[in-house]
Amino acid sequence: MQRRELLVLSAAGAAALAAGGIVGAVAIQATSGAGKLLSASFSDLSGQPRRLSEWRGRVVLFNFWATWCAPCREEMPLLNSAAQKYGFSAVGIGIDSAAKIREFATNYGIRYEMLVAGVEAIQLMKDLGNASGGLPFTLVLDRPGRVARRKLGPLSEAELVGILAPLLR
Repeated sequence: MQRRELLVLSAAGAAALAAGGIVGAVAIQATSGAGKLLSASFSDLSGQPRRLSEWRGRVVLFNFWATWCAPCREEMPLLNSAAQKYGFSAVGIGIDSAAKIREFATNYGIRYEMLVAGVEAIQLMKDLGNASGGLPFTLVLDRPGRVARRKLGPLSEAELVGILAPLLR
């Protein structure tokens, strides 16, 4: 082969590899439910719409919760301190009014991102594997955007560390 042919073949191979990586990542997200999750958007506490895809490329914990949910309320101080201690992104998706979520976040000193969801979040949770629509419901995504863990019910500290430790290396 001549040098020119080698260069053309190398360029074509590199393009195919890049395209395969993109298609592969999209396929993984589609089968895990991550694509559906990352395409959702909810308002933040200032009323600005936020797409969950903003957290793509990071280890992120999405936690569906409500102010009236006792296990949610018990779990939130752990999520608050763990996000600071271990350096992952946490996003609370509150199924409640903005005023109640804002008041709760202020009273409990929640420092991670809080988003406001309506009842449409219940269908999203069901689509993501939470057939009962129960709370709290947590999904942890790894840096490539795959669902690393789903959990219905509150997380313990040991469980949370066990999930996050391999993802944060």
